[in-house]
Amino acid sequence: MTRTWTSYISSSTNRHPHAADISTASLVAFASSSLISLWDARSDRGVFQTLAGHEGLVTCVRFCTDELLATADDKGVLRCWRRRGSQVCCLHWQSTAKAAAHVQAISCLCVYHEYLATGASDGTVKIWEIAFDTGMCLHELQLLSLHGKYPLTLAMTALPQSKVGILAVGGTDRNIQVWTRSGELYVRSAVLSGHEDWVRSLAFQDPTTSENFLTLASGSQDATIRLWKIEAFTRHNKSSVDTQPSDALSDALLDEFEASLGDLTDAEEGGRQISLKRHILTVKSEHASPSQYSITFDALLIGHEAGVTALSWRPDTQRTSPTLLSTSTDSSLILWSPTAIRSTSSGESTSIWISRQRFGDVGGQRLGGFVGGLWAHNGDEALAWGWSGGWRRWRCTSNPERSTDEVWGEVTAITGHSGPVKSLDWSPTGEYLISVGVDQTTRIHGPIRASDGTSFWRELSRPQVHGYDVLGVAFLGPLKFVSIADEKVARVFEAPRGFVKLAEELGVAVFTEDEARRHNRPVAASVPPLGLSNKAVNEAVVPVGEVNALPRPPFEGELAAATLWPEIEKIFGHGYESMSLAVSKSRRLIATACKASTAEHAVVRIYDTVKWQPVGEPLSGHTLTVTRIAFSPDDRLVLSVSRDRSWRLFEVQENVGYVPIAADKSHGRIIWDCAWAAEGDIFATASRDKTVKTWQRGADSEWISAEVLKTKDAATAVDFSPLDAQDRRHLAIGLETGAVLVYSNVGTTTSNWRLDHTFDTHAAHVGHVHRLSWRPSQQEGVKELASCSEDGKLIVFCIPLTSSQNENNTAS
Repeated sequence: MTRTWTSYISSSTNRHPHAADISTASLVAFASSSLISLWDARSDRGVFQTLAGHEGLVTCVRFCTDELLATADDKGVLRCWRRRGSQVCCLHWQSTAKAAAHVQAISCLCVYHEYLATGASDGTVKIWEIAFDTGMCLHELQLLSLHGKYPLTLAMTALPQSKVGILAVGGTDRNIQVWTRSGELYVRSAVLSGHEDWVRSLAFQDPTTSENFLTLASGSQDATIRLWKIEAFTRHNKSSVDTQPSDALSDALLDEFEASLGDLTDAEEGGRQISLKRHILTVKSEHASPSQYSITFDALLIGHEAGVTALSWRPDTQRTSPTLLSTSTDSSLILWSPTAIRSTSSGESTSIWISRQRFGDVGGQRLGGFVGGLWAHNGDEALAWGWSGGWRRWRCTSNPERSTDEVWGEVTAITGHSGPVKSLDWSPTGEYLISVGVDQTTRIHGPIRASDGTSFWRELSRPQVHGYDVLGVAFLGPLKFVSIADEKVARVFEAPRGFVKLAEELGVAVFTEDEARRHNRPVAASVPPLGLSNKAVNEAVVPVGEVNALPRPPFEGELAAATLWPEIEKIFGHGYESMSLAVSKSRRLIATACKASTAEHAVVRIYDTVKWQPVGEPLSGHTLTVTRIAFSPDDRLVLSVSRDRSWRLFEVQENVGYVPIAADKSHGRIIWDCAWAAEGDIFATASRDKTVKTWQRGADSEWISAEVLKTKDAATAVDFSPLDAQDRRHLAIGLETGAVLVYSNVGTTTSNWRLDHTFDTHAAHVGHVHRLSWRPSQQEGVKELASCSEDGKLIVFCIPLTSSQNENNTAS
């Protein structure tokens, strides 16, 4: 069987603070739409696999062990996945258990050994046990009601010097509910108050060998982090509260003091309440007498300017002091650790938590800030994902004994569209790929040559960050493209000097002097306030420390701001929002179509790319929206397909433009896509009626059906590849379910198409495939196919060429 693989998978992370987790082997699993993407943070490859199974939007991802993964979605479904094999990048993750856990969306999930806890929008928390002895099943142990409040975060561990479980629940009541296990059930033991807004994140730090207390960190939308100390309680132990001058400090006096903190006069500003009250827990273990534990407020961490979204303790790898990672919607990531301060009056020392490192962007809540954060590489890397779904990564470049002496620097991470990807196109010679989506961005992706001779894909540029959903894109040259969005205008962009330099220095492309025109290009581009058009900039701002930096892919924080392309032209003409776009093979003509419910607007308009003027009259004949346009390889013919279930063919005539020559309405449903073979002898149409038809010119010059390929589901995308070294050409078909089929035939025959490869939903997509495109240049012995889908993924498939392809290969 011929083995196929993917060289690039681009996907973004869902906007949920619990949507990602990392194993001890630095395997990152994150939610992407209804999929779970797997990324080995130790390699440059990026996402190497996606797991399909959820029907709803995945909201929570947690590793139980390195081989076991738990996920949950907004339909209330809980799943467990198990890895078969010993390799981190093993492609054998399988769904082994499924439970309809809640009737509404699951908002939080936590794991401790074989126990899971899920919280949902139905106001309940459920405790589950993973039963390994019965074939990996999920058993519900208990249901906890929050009485109308919604859980937003959960944390579970064991009490210090004990095996008794403790569960912390944070939610919309601004408090932290502490539940402890008594026998087989959890009982509510304490309520920790102090936060002034919803509690968004909780994290336990397990006791170290030198200390016998447990620390709970809580982060809230009130922009603060609170640390709570949990320790065994005896009447003789001296905690931070007991070291006051008075030994008889009663709870009544503490309550009165706390209340006085909230009594402010008109001249005073509001302050934060600091609770000094000790909460006493009495727990019963199975084989021991009841024991008591105390929970006291330990520290208040103030540094973020907006709500805290995630907290994570640094893995304990023989470091001298604990470190807490926090992310916030103010676009900052902070590393906190304690410092010892010696008191001059008593001679005793105490610790104060301070901000050791601060990463991210300056200027507040830019683009929604960070949604969540994680530790990687045993605490040597800090990861965070933002509102747009892209990741940022910082690496500790030194290993001092003290955390205060650490040196950190940002390194490249992975990115992806944060919504359905609507269109894509290869550069004329296939060096890089451009994609657009409903996240209102245009992105360029390319393979970067590594020092060891291998290559890995990264996003190179974000030329357009728009105010409308971008629906179509096509290259007009290696450094120029045109795009359409949910507006009445098409926009043309040309690369700045910065992109030319970056692509050449990274080994992505080599441009001729005529193509580059380095001295005639602006340095970069920017978007003016309240504007939609990128304006050229002739002076680039170089970040501090980057003057002599080695060439590298831009970071997520730079892509949206520093890699824009200037807009050089606007093309008007349609009365409604644009829907379809095509560029001729010679790059001299552009064809556009718009939304239409009448024949008057269901027209195709042709423009030249020199003066940007209309060529001939609009091409009429359709009665509903034109869904796709395609030029023949010699530019003499224009093919259009429509929602009216018909295709129409137009031929160029000198001094007239394009005139209609053929039409057909044999498809039974909407025709989604069409494509010409590179040889120009046939074209294909893909329809919702579950057929793909190929068409050829008959003996009397009429276009007739050559072959009908039936598919199991609606066909939504189609593309031909040129003849390969084995004298075969390939036809790729995308389906509404997300599967991709690859057919081939011999030479320039127009029929006898044979199914060679099937990429099912586990290997391809789980949503409507919008576009397929074969790479113009190919590696020796390998064809590459790019696809984009409603599921937000962009994939580059690698299909090896063999002398005899006799099997029907299924990739899964």
